[in-house]
Amino acid sequence: MNDLFPPQSPYQPLAARMRPVTLEDYVGQEHILGKGKALRVALEEGIPHSMVLWGPPGVGKTTLAKLVAELTSANFETLSAVMAGVKDIRATVERARQAQAQFNRKTILFIDEVHRFNKAQQDAFLPFVEDGTLILIGATTENPSFELNNALLSRVRVYVLRSLETDDLLNLLDRALDDKVNGLGNSNIHISSEMKLQIARAADGDARRALNILEIAVDLAETRDDKQVVSESTLSEVLQEGTRRFDKGGDIFYEQISALHKSVRGSSPDAALYWFVRMIDGGCDPHYIARRVVRMASEDIGNADPRALEITMNAWQAFERLGSPEGELAIAQAIIYLASAPKSNAVYTAYNKASAEVKSGPGFEVPMHLRNAPTSLMKDMDYGDDYRYAHDEPEGYAAGECYFPEQLKNTIYYQPVTRGLEKKIKEKLDYLRSLDRQSPRKRFD
Repeated sequence: MNDLFPPQSPYQPLAARMRPVTLEDYVGQEHILGKGKALRVALEEGIPHSMVLWGPPGVGKTTLAKLVAELTSANFETLSAVMAGVKDIRATVERARQAQAQFNRKTILFIDEVHRFNKAQQDAFLPFVEDGTLILIGATTENPSFELNNALLSRVRVYVLRSLETDDLLNLLDRALDDKVNGLGNSNIHISSEMKLQIARAADGDARRALNILEIAVDLAETRDDKQVVSESTLSEVLQEGTRRFDKGGDIFYEQISALHKSVRGSSPDAALYWFVRMIDGGCDPHYIARRVVRMASEDIGNADPRALEITMNAWQAFERLGSPEGELAIAQAIIYLASAPKSNAVYTAYNKASAEVKSGPGFEVPMHLRNAPTSLMKDMDYGDDYRYAHDEPEGYAAGECYFPEQLKNTIYYQPVTRGLEKKIKEKLDYLRSLDRQSPRKRFD
């Protein structure tokens, strides 16, 4: 009797079906897998080694790990960095030992998001990586230098995987459209070259995203003369649902805010505007960017143009009142102003020097002449004695006076640059210091 409900193979998304099974099918990463590269040679010779694959989502980390196992005829074990405990690790080790003893096969342990492994988990499998029982392949989107123990890092090789180029993604899309076994080759799909280019660009270096967009677009395609036609309106609808890759709090987040900050510091308004729009396009909170821009005004412009701080604060307030997207233009205006303004890190440097002095040195007492004397007792103790009121002095400046503790006399933290308003500030301070040198009334000789 035939089964009324015969078992069906589980659905697999296009990205999973198109996962390459040979190095020739693998797209991108020529810098580590090109002909003659060390990793490719090791795989072709069947000699795997422990490694960490570090790169953004959708660039082929999991695929490469499976290829390593396939090409070296090794068992492939996986563990969840979030769910696995010491018991799971021990069970994996036991299976690895059995495979080695019975079949003389190595075992590759793949851990996705390996940065989520805590120290106890890392320590638990470290001895088995050391003695060769397990060949570890970890995948991470985070910087391994910050997330993995030094003991583990010293036993693996880190490979950096890069975002895929547009041409790589176009190649992948064409392959999916032509493949009649795992792809969409049997669907008689019509999609223009211009729309494929739109998909590749929207995927932002992520192969999985590119294939997902293509699959959704094909699912929504219109049937015309026995063809599945992807229209411009359909693709636009699909693309509106997604945003560019932007992992809030991850490496890409910090890379992009770093690029924005360095573009401002480097006086490149166009590049600064590009990175600002990239972050907004990726879903970054504009409040965060506004806060960072205010910081830039003090750190990189400072007193070379004091208006920078006022403009950035006004931009932040404008965004608070207008919201998104209208208020983002005010932040953009401030960013362009900062990038175009004269630069000085003199305030930033001076603040850091003063902070280091306070943290490393003793807490010197306030000199007597700088203390207020609101009571007769304090006056009797010489509080405020011989204080010179600057407004009563020639040029409104008490030449030779010192406002530091005696132990720090002649200390200089703030050294203005010769750009913007700070050029005038420097000239003024140099003049006042010349008066100090000439004064017969030096507080501390």
